[in-house]
Amino acid sequence: MIADPNILILNSVSDRQREFILAAAPQARITTCTVAEAPEKIRESDILLAWGFQNIQPFYANAKKLRWIHALTAGVEFLLFPEVQDSPVILSNSKGIHGIPMAEHVLGLMISFTRCLPLFHKQQSEHIWKRPPAEELQEINGKTLAIVGLGSIGHEIAKKCKAMDMRVIAAKREMTQEPFVDRLYRPEQLLEMLSEADFVVVTLPLTDATNGLFGRDQFNAMKSSAYFINVSRGSVVQENELITALQSKQIAGAGLDVVFEEPLPAASPLWDMPNVIITPHMSAISPVYLDRALQLFAKNLALYINEQPLFNLIDKAKGY
Repeated sequence: MIADPNILILNSVSDRQREFILAAAPQARITTCTVAEAPEKIRESDILLAWGFQNIQPFYANAKKLRWIHALTAGVEFLLFPEVQDSPVILSNSKGIHGIPMAEHVLGLMISFTRCLPLFHKQQSEHIWKRPPAEELQEINGKTLAIVGLGSIGHEIAKKCKAMDMRVIAAKREMTQEPFVDRLYRPEQLLEMLSEADFVVVTLPLTDATNGLFGRDQFNAMKSSAYFINVSRGSVVQENELITALQSKQIAGAGLDVVFEEPLPAASPLWDMPNVIITPHMSAISPVYLDRALQLFAKNLALYINEQPLFNLIDKAKGY
């Protein structure tokens, strides 16, 4: 039994949030610090909690006692480097806590497109009272949503979209029973699936296999009336091909919470496209995000202390 671990968190936490952890491990010693302070603080740490976008590699050599790294995010790109991959240190993430805000964000983007909300916002700023043609005011009811990456986030999106009477299809490596999905496609059937969709939502992890997955062939397979929504990672998309597809009206529009280079450069043509909605990589943000992340970690910590198998473990070779 590992009853009194030294836990280092690269983020401030409230006293209430500390209690989530102490309820699982009353003898745990919890230290919080910034990345700048981490090289010294990590020396005595058994467990490290960090965000997946924090670069811990420069001071990882100081972590002589480290046994476990837990990501406060689902993505772990910056926590996976050779020294971690080749070590016995286990790595876990916070998969499962992002679904509610991200599904609501995706629904918001879809409804914004179908109900022309960006146009109305622009007209309001210009004091214009004008209705668009009726055929431009669509409904998501009855539309087909294709989810590429049916993990915990994809499942929540499917659930909410079925409640909106949408047809939901999804790509998945394993053919399983999915209560909110009308049809599953294998990865090799991606182009066929894309051709049926009115909305394509990407919720994939960034791995060697998914890097640059969406390019010319994928956008050409989509309907000219379809919308592309990416809430995963910008590098999953070949951005120049997306821009070409939007400029040529190969697809109707795009909702982008993530882009290849963040912040999106001021010179990017995406900023000025009327058929694009850009949000600054915030679809998972919620006032209760850190609460959920620490509560999930505390459940895993209780297992860890009792030397039981953990959940949300990352395959360090695969990257997810």
